This record gives sequence, C-alpha cells and structure tokens, in this order.
Amino acid sequence: MFDLTDELEELRASVRRLAEERIAPNAAAADEHEEFPAASWEAWRDAGFAGLAFPVEWGGQGAGLLAHAIAVEEVARVCASSSLFAFIPKLAMTPVLDHGSEELRDRYVRRVAGGEVLAAYCLSEADAGSDVAAMRTRAVRDGDHYVLTGAKHWVTNAGVCDLYTVFAKTDPDAGHRGISAFVVEKGFPGFSIGKLERKMGMRGSPTGEVRLDGCVVPAANLVGEEGRGFYYAMGALDRSRPLVGAQALGIAQAALDLATGYVRERRQFGRRVADFQGVQFLLADLAAHLDAARLLVYRACARIDAGRPGTAAASSMAKLFASDTAMRVTTDCVQLLGGLGYTKDTPAERYMRDAKVTQIYEGTNQIQRVVIARQLLGPGGA
Repeated sequence: MFDLTDELEELRASVRRLAEERIAPNAAAADEHEEFPAASWEAWRDAGFAGLAFPVEWGGQGAGLLAHAIAVEEVARVCASSSLFAFIPKLAMTPVLDHGSEELRDRYVRRVAGGEVLAAYCLSEADAGSDVAAMRTRAVRDGDHYVLTGAKHWVTNAGVCDLYTVFAKTDPDAGHRGISAFVVEKGFPGFSIGKLERKMGMRGSPTGEVRLDGCVVPAANLVGEEGRGFYYAMGALDRSRPLVGAQALGIAQAALDLATGYVRERRQFGRRVADFQGVQFLLADLAAHLDAARLLVYRACARIDAGRPGTAAASSMAKLFASDTAMRVTTDCVQLLGGLGYTKDTPAERYMRDAKVTQIYEGTNQIQRVVIARQLLGPGGA
C-alpha cells in the first residue's frame, strides 16, 4: 500500500543525511543539559525545511502531511527533541491557515514558513488537559483589542518561540463553545514565560508555562470567529496526531537499530546473543509492530492529504498504536542491552525516556481510544 514515490524517497534520504550530519551530533548534549539545540534548528532552517509543510502561497514548499511525517520520523530517529521544531510550528499555525484572516496569514504564517520565527500551541492548563472546556484563561474585548488573563501549561518550546497560538474563553458560561483563538507575540504587554518543567524526556525542547497578565492583544489577532476556538483546536490536532505517531516511529526505529546491532556483536555462553531464538522472536515481534505502526501513520497522512472525510479516528489510531509501539520497542531495547542499556553510555535510555511522552501529549492515549470508540459506536454509544 505504501510503496513511496521516488520523490518521497528522495526527501527521506535528504532529511536523513541532514539529520545524521547536522542534528545527531547535538542530541546527547541537548538532553544532558536540558538546552534547546539551536544549532540543530539552524541546520533545519538553513536547509529550507522550516516551510516544508506550509502552502506555497504563504512561503512554504507545499508538501503534504505524508511528506511531513517522513521528515519528522527521520529527525526523531536521531533526536526526538529536535523533531518537535519540525512539526509544532505547523500545529500552531494550522488554525491561522484554516480560519485566520489574510492579514494574519501574511503577517505570521510567512515568517514561520520562512524559518524567521518559531511558533507554539497553547491549549492546556493546570486543570484543563484532556478536559479542554474547563480552561480558565479569559479574553475580554476592550475596544480594538482583547485583554487575556490566565496561564497556559505544557507549552512546547516555551520561551524559544516568538509566536503563540493561545486559546482562551471569550464566553466563560458557554463551555467549549465559548473558546476563541488568538495569535500572541512574545513582546505583547502582559506576556511572560513562567516555570520551565524539568522533564523525564524530550529534555532538549523546553516545556513551560505561558503567563498572560492582562496581555493586550489586537482584535485583528483573533483567529476566525469568537466561540469557534475549540473546533479550530481539535481540527489542528487531528492533523498533527499522525506527526506524533511519526515522531514515535523515529524513536522506535532508532531503538530497534541499536538493539539489533548490539545483539549481533554481543556474545554470551560462547554464542552471539542474536543466535538465541528467544531474542530472534523478540526482535521479530518488535519489527512487525513497528511496520504496522508505520502503515497506520502513513495511512492516516494519506487520507488527510486526499481530503477524505472522517479522518479523526485514523489519526487517533496512528498516534495510539505508534506511541505504544515506541514505548514497547524502547523498553525492550534497554532490556536487550542489559546493564549497558541502563547507563548513559548508549542512547537506549534516552530513547525510552523520550518515547513515554508520545503516549501523553496531543491527547493521551486514553483520549485516542475515546475518539476511536466514538467513531465505531457513534456519539450516543460511546
């Protein structure tokens, strides 16, 4: 089903070459020191990949979601933290592309597609993760601007980005129908970065709090219509979840490659570890699960690229299965390497730590099961 075109295979080879030569050398230090790998971002940007998935008319290269997924997968294979700058800016700008004014697209999307700035997506709050409608951040219209008050948590690349797509309540009594979306610049009055989290994995990508203390946002920075922000947010996530799946694929592939190479060389009881049937069966199962996950991710991307309706369940399946697979593959990779896998002498433990969050962000895997069940049973049966 997915014999990729020559063009996509060339893209994979090009991204892999860049990733191995310019991004991989920075991965361990970014993880160790919890520092954004600026050199990796610059290499990605300078190679022209920042605009890969953005429309040509807004400064991008017009590649589809499948091409974007392949690129994310290849970056994640060497540095999961770096793969976040390969797709989170597109997530942040998707509501603007879909629903924003021509002025907003011209002012912001072009800059992101050109690699001039990075953008972040601000949806979650301390008490509003899976329950998006429980958000408390408020946006109050005051003449020709809005005043935003509240705090967003778990913001990927917080502090590194110049632009933030923020979701806030314009009607606090309307539940999810009271949410609106805004593009907020880091220089707007009342905007600041709060606590940065100390994380298990993805340590080269800062995750933190965005504070909005009476932040003044021009009314023109409202994305689309008031009260439609929830739908804009969910639509963007439906198209980004396969990219989380692609990120998980890259992590899992790196772990499988590492484990396979190790057991070929490691000897115990006078034999290569790879010669034991138990090890062979384990590797075979991991390879089969990884290939199945890749097919689910590529299928979801292809359906979205083709404009097929009802792609939410396909996106959720891709994200769910790929992230669970990544956790399984990386955990077994550590096991196969034994004591060495538990040390920082190899990247096995980093792969395992990085894989975990793919089961959590952009909707926990429990939420993905809700989406899939709803598709199967209908809204009244799930």
